[in-house]
Amino acid sequence: MQPQSEIHSHEHQAVPSDPVLRVKALESLLVEKGLVDPAGLDELIDTFQHKIGPRNGARVIARAWVDPAYKQRLLADAPSAIDEAGFHNQYGDHMVVVENGSKVHNLVVCTLCSCYPWLMLGLPPVWYKSAAYRSRAIIDPRGVLREFGLELAEDTEVRVWDSTAELRYLVLPERPAGSEKLTEDELAALVTRDAMVGVAKVQMPAEGGKP
Repeated sequence: MQPQSEIHSHEHQAVPSDPVLRVKALESLLVEKGLVDPAGLDELIDTFQHKIGPRNGARVIARAWVDPAYKQRLLADAPSAIDEAGFHNQYGDHMVVVENGSKVHNLVVCTLCSCYPWLMLGLPPVWYKSAAYRSRAIIDPRGVLREFGLELAEDTEVRVWDSTAELRYLVLPERPAGSEKLTEDELAALVTRDAMVGVAKVQMPAEGGKP
């Protein structure tokens, strides 16, 4: 049995206040116990941050904008359409795509935790995982959108979709006006992660700028 003084000391050990330090401490412990391969972990993180990110989703959205038949397949059966685009879902979660329009705006949240379509968007942003976003997106979606700089017309219906571990949602943003002559690759360059979550709209670049 441990001495009482030692138990007391353990109970009062300082816990890092910075979440980054906690993650690094957990990572170090898992590596030390041989449960995690550091090289494999680095490769996984690099994949989601730089190779996937929101690029997969942007390519799917751009294809839907230029191919009406594909768009209908995407809205009717997102997993099959996404697989058709070359992005195989190896994570087992089902996905539904909801379309934004002139009178309907969709917003995605996960109220219970931070379920997120990793295959399409990569790692979730910090704000998506925050308690403030998860609660207020349901209670005051227009207020949340306003804080992201998105002001919707009063007659625009806002629909909030709550993701789960089994069902993830992805927003098909409204194609921006003036983009008719852009190629599919140029359109994909315009699509942002925030637009596919629903906290932003896709914008054309400033005059003289490139997609």
